[in-house]
Amino acid sequence: MRTNFLLAFWLIISSVNAGYTSEALLPTDTAHFYTKHSYDVIKYQLDVDLYPCFKTPFPKSFTASEVVTFRVDSVLNKIHLNANTASITIDSVSMAGISFTHQANLLSISLDRMYLQNEVAQVRIYYKHKNVSDNAFYVSSGFVFTDSPPEGARKWLPSWDRPSDKAFWELRARVPLSVRLGSNGALIDSVISADTISYHWKSNIPTATYLICFTSGNNFQVHTKYWHKLSSANDSIPVRIYYKPGEKLTVIDTTIIPITNLYAEKFGDYPFEKIGFATLNGSFPWGGMENQGMVNLMPGGYSDANLVAHEHSHQWFGDLITCGTWADVWLNEGFATYCQNLWVERSAGATAYRASMNTLANYYLAHNPGWPLYHPEWAIHTPNGNTLYNQAITYNKGACVLFQLRYVLGDSVFFKVMHDYATDTSFMYKNALTNDFTEKVSISSGSDMGWFFDEWVYAPNHPVYQNTFDIDSLGPQSWRVSLIINQTQANPSFFIMPVQILVSFSDATDTLMQVMNNINHQEFGFVFLKQPVNLVFDPYRNILLKQAATIMKVTPSPGKKLCRLNQNEPNPFSVSTGISYVVASSSKVTISVLDTSGKVVDCPVNMAHTPGVYRFLWNNPGLPAGIYIIKLEAGTLIETKKMVIVK
Repeated sequence: MRTNFLLAFWLIISSVNAGYTSEALLPTDTAHFYTKHSYDVIKYQLDVDLYPCFKTPFPKSFTASEVVTFRVDSVLNKIHLNANTASITIDSVSMAGISFTHQANLLSISLDRMYLQNEVAQVRIYYKHKNVSDNAFYVSSGFVFTDSPPEGARKWLPSWDRPSDKAFWELRARVPLSVRLGSNGALIDSVISADTISYHWKSNIPTATYLICFTSGNNFQVHTKYWHKLSSANDSIPVRIYYKPGEKLTVIDTTIIPITNLYAEKFGDYPFEKIGFATLNGSFPWGGMENQGMVNLMPGGYSDANLVAHEHSHQWFGDLITCGTWADVWLNEGFATYCQNLWVERSAGATAYRASMNTLANYYLAHNPGWPLYHPEWAIHTPNGNTLYNQAITYNKGACVLFQLRYVLGDSVFFKVMHDYATDTSFMYKNALTNDFTEKVSISSGSDMGWFFDEWVYAPNHPVYQNTFDIDSLGPQSWRVSLIINQTQANPSFFIMPVQILVSFSDATDTLMQVMNNINHQEFGFVFLKQPVNLVFDPYRNILLKQAATIMKVTPSPGKKLCRLNQNEPNPFSVSTGISYVVASSSKVTISVLDTSGKVVDCPVNMAHTPGVYRFLWNNPGLPAGIYIIKLEAGTLIETKKMVIVK
């Protein structure tokens, strides 16, 4: 949603349409996601006089009138709006509003009659913004702008200020003639009268209140260019870049089109009426803020392509598809942080991409506060900004989870999933919950990915590996590498993940293998016809979110075992499972299956063996679900493994 200064600094150092619903066709079934709400806002229309804010003594006050158009969800004769009492004074109401109360940050408007479900009504509100600093409406040094996340719109615009109720937006704003003012949507007109200019902006695309804005500056210059849609080269979107005299635009001017092309290629065409950017002054508290179609950046922000890429990607993830509740904010910020690294990958290559992602992961590991990406309580009670926008969790872990999802799914499936999500009309210009994305991934990929989100999104923390491996000689030109993968963290106790294993050999070659680590203390065995000398766990750090995998090489003792029994795979299972074992020297081998009382229930192997690696498929002969023991006997050697039968 927004980029803080720390993240913006990191961004600098780490760099090495589908159609929308028209106003007349706004759906009546807008979800409200856990918030008590008896109406659906269709449109906010604001008429505001900002002229005095640009004149000495530069007050933070303004006068305004607002028309709120809404559709009734249930029978009502009163509506409630968020309006911060410390910032806003309500003067009067009209149209369908006949009286009001304004207390405890809530504006309650009594209506002129009882309204029935699906009726549409309008109330007009006359109000003033007080001359106060409230971290939402900013006036300083020739700049007047708003910044509203997560719930700051209520400080300058009476509204239903939750991300789930998107509405159309129309602004008429009066400023001095020397001022340029941008907002969401398209510029309808600008009318000059003496020393005043009145701007009229309008968006018929639904917008969340925290993404509604106006941005203005004295002597702002506007640089305009055009992005041509990938789906229709003759259809273009204006790019309006607001800048201060003398400000260098080289970086944004040369990258905004390629960045837009990248995101359009991956996620569908740019979804709004224009691409807008403005750099502000030192009063702006963040690195950037992705107001819908009108991004605000910190001073100097145009020189940071990664910052531009981060905020621009929000137009798809955050603006086109907006988090349904604040519990789902990682769908905004984690996605944008990952997308900026897609730009790193596109512009600087795979090595730079991985280095940048490693930086994110290292920050998370050093600053992890110990809570999950999805915190259900936040859907109801909005936390403070430092918690909601925690860099380690909301930004960095969120991005790393997408990196790991790409690793698990593979590139082609991952980008298909992301494109399918971003172009799904169930979510476009609407809202999505974390569970919506989880289900979309499973449907689009054709594989149940619930396990992945259960551990990486809904659970806190990350795996801590303490692994062991050894290398055994099985005889002439035959060696076995044994690896035990062990996780030692407490909460949660285990993370399922596919893991890559790199084995190096004495002839300076190596081989890469992948195993599915689906139980703790899991053993894997690999037999080779040339001598292994080393093993590396997750050599390319595809599992970013883990503490260093400590792998200890165990030196085999003299008189190594004649045989070794491997863990059956899969385990648990219901119908059949593979059982493998290694015989180092000629011997009789017996393999039995026992129940927990020690009774032999099957004996699939009982014969002499020559040295080698053996594997067979064992079919359940009708045993009930439960825990069983596989027992290998060879001379005096006895080895056992636990296996689980499920129904």
